[in-house]
Amino acid sequence: MSEPVSALGGKHFEGIAEIQEVGPAGMISLRAKNLKGLGNAVLAAVGTKVPAPRRIEVSEDRSCAWMSPDEYMLIMPYADVGTALVALGKALKGEHHLAVDVSDARAVFRIQGAEAANVLRKLMPVDFEALELGEVCRTRAAQVAAAVWQHDDCYTLICFRSVAEYVMGLLKHAATTGSEI
Repeated sequence: MSEPVSALGGKHFEGIAEIQEVGPAGMISLRAKNLKGLGNAVLAAVGTKVPAPRRIEVSEDRSCAWMSPDEYMLIMPYADVGTALVALGKALKGEHHLAVDVSDARAVFRIQGAEAANVLRKLMPVDFEALELGEVCRTRAAQVAAAVWQHDDCYTLICFRSVAEYVMGLLKHAATTGSEI
């Protein structure tokens, strides 16, 4: 595996909310549906159970997010992706599935602070009042495909790496002091 490189070098911005590009993160897109070994495969790869629809399961620095009826995003330390892919392959041997390392194709942002939800409200058609802890929402940040979820005292947003600079610009603009809702 190549040396990990963050999408934006860890760019950071502080305004009415704190925006941090977090990375690099290891990510595997797992396409599988109703497989006998799916639960064991996810457990072996990231140490969580398979999440319910629109949920994310977290175990320390690893997680599994439901992305669609047959797609899960496994998130882990970048260096552990190879081992996780091997574990998935063994657990799902003979079953129809696809597991792909997408670590270098994604960017991850953390948005935190008292105004974090308001910053995201400006960009996404999401009811942040109704978004529960551990609930994953696939949506758009302006015109860019994204996934967002709340945990602890912050939100995590994932988008394609190719639009990371654009998304950082959107987040910075929405978090600029004086732009409060």
